[in-house]
Amino acid sequence: MAVELHTTEMHTAGEPVRIVTGGYPPVPGDTILAKRRHARDHLDHLRRLLMFEPRGHAGMYGVIPVEPDHPDADLAVLFCHNEGYSTMCGHATIALGRWALDTGLVAATPPDTAVRLQVPAGLVECRVGAGGEVRFESVPAFALALDEKVEVPGYGPVVVDVAYGGAFYALARAADVGLDVRASPTRDLVDAAAAITASTAATVPIAHPGEPDLGFLYGTILVDDAANLSPSSNVCVFAGRQVDRSPCGSGVTARIAADVARGRMEVGATREFAGPTGAAFTGTAVRSTAAGPHEAVVVEVGGRAFYSGRATFTLEEGDPLPGFLLG
Repeated sequence: MAVELHTTEMHTAGEPVRIVTGGYPPVPGDTILAKRRHARDHLDHLRRLLMFEPRGHAGMYGVIPVEPDHPDADLAVLFCHNEGYSTMCGHATIALGRWALDTGLVAATPPDTAVRLQVPAGLVECRVGAGGEVRFESVPAFALALDEKVEVPGYGPVVVDVAYGGAFYALARAADVGLDVRASPTRDLVDAAAAITASTAATVPIAHPGEPDLGFLYGTILVDDAANLSPSSNVCVFAGRQVDRSPCGSGVTARIAADVARGRMEVGATREFAGPTGAAFTGTAVRSTAAGPHEAVVVEVGGRAFYSGRATFTLEEGDPLPGFLLG
């Protein structure tokens, strides 16, 4: 075989997590962001092999373990999807917390085992319970812009907040574009969210206070009407038109950062957030902090992940279709 890759398959609230466990070459780089750039520039054929058809699909999500460069990290990972490499992923972090404990990468210390995970956005600490439930504390999250009016072709002016939860998201009420996150067809939600992402990225300057590589708009989260609903439902559309089946852990973090900035949620408060499958994450505003010039909050997100299988993926010499996506 020209290529042979081994994976552990998991899902968190229905969102896939494909963890590479063998066959992937070492990724050079002095920092995790340098490793991310190297994977993007030199190893992207392997991302396409694992994420695209016929071995994956447009909604697949992957994890590539790499050597950590943070002195406190137990392990480090890169995240990947149909479009490229994300900087933070909450649903995958929940799965990785359980996987690290189950595989012995981190020794169990009941009742809660700490797993320190380095991701491109920074160091994230997970707590894994004896029953498999996982909670993690986010990197500092903040509202970058509130009540930005964005002209969206086909939808007119839409008011968005832009918030950072390890990645930047535009947050918009589904009702403002004539949709309902619980009842509208997924295709309609995706069309609207993708249009909002494109218009917001073109209108609102996106900059991270510490790392230029993190300064881009990752996607749009369409939310339900009531600010105080628990669970509050949302649909996260990221990386172009990929739909998160889970509530989206980094998106929950961004939503809480925006709500705290607005005074809708106090530090110490907890809410539930549901995604398209109906499965929920908890989100707690743990403490106030700062991210450069921005007032920020550390958010704890909790959920559960489950195993769905293990796989060996191969690419034979001469296979003309190493990876493709239908439009």
